[in-house]
Amino acid sequence: MNLFADLLAATQKEQQGHTAEPVVTQTGPRIQKSRRGVEVKSAREIETMRRSSRIVATVLREIMEMAAPGMTTGDLDAHAEKRIREMGAVPSFKGYHGFPASICASINNEVVHGIPSNKRLIKAGDLVKIDTGAYFDGYHGDSCVSILVGDQAPDHAKSLAKVAQESLMKGLATVKAGSTLLDLAGAVQDHVEAHGFAVVEDYTGHGVGRNLHEEPSVFNYRTRDLPNMKLRAGMTLAVEPILNAGSKSCRTLKDRWTVVTVDGSLSAQWEHTIAVTSDGCEILTDRDF
Repeated sequence: MNLFADLLAATQKEQQGHTAEPVVTQTGPRIQKSRRGVEVKSAREIETMRRSSRIVATVLREIMEMAAPGMTTGDLDAHAEKRIREMGAVPSFKGYHGFPASICASINNEVVHGIPSNKRLIKAGDLVKIDTGAYFDGYHGDSCVSILVGDQAPDHAKSLAKVAQESLMKGLATVKAGSTLLDLAGAVQDHVEAHGFAVVEDYTGHGVGRNLHEEPSVFNYRTRDLPNMKLRAGMTLAVEPILNAGSKSCRTLKDRWTVVTVDGSLSAQWEHTIAVTSDGCEILTDRDF
């Protein structure tokens, strides 16, 4: 899940005793600086994150298997919350800056932060992005999948979802102690653009651990805003490329959460929580177990 810059500003104002006016934003997150800076997790902390991330992976695997035409996004949300709680965790998203659900469910041209509803039917051929997190014993796991529902998905939707997943793995292939965030960003961007798609620049990945969103911001494209930070073993990151089939431009709907493509084109997203190691990375939210 990504974090809106306006929500961060609202939180800061509230903490200072001011009432923040809601603002609909079209720009993405820049992670708040922490007194602790970029955290390097201990072996004990990473073990706990394995458990929170395993819960997330389990829920997403179940949702990928159960999503079908005629279901609602509310059905998927209810299943996710039930299962997260059954496994001893708390949904990371529910109540986070006022978000009302345990998953983000974004369909077709919806980019991120779609609000689940019992009135929102899933249809055959839909491209559904499900993003969720679990908070277990003080630490978060965070992951997102793109689901092609039924057997009627058009070829361009299949291609977009496939390239989005590949771009995530291309980025993760660069990760190891001593590599940089710029290496990761470049690998994602190059793969996406080589296939004619656009990287959404309004939203980034992030550090994850005791907080759902920690330093650093994990960009998916080359930018001067990205410090050429060297990664260290023990860093934990949520890496999440978001791709649009058309323009990279997005806008936020009146619900102040749901983000859609400006041109109505499809959008896809994949995300994993990872731990940096000396010679690569461990995918904590791996669903193959």
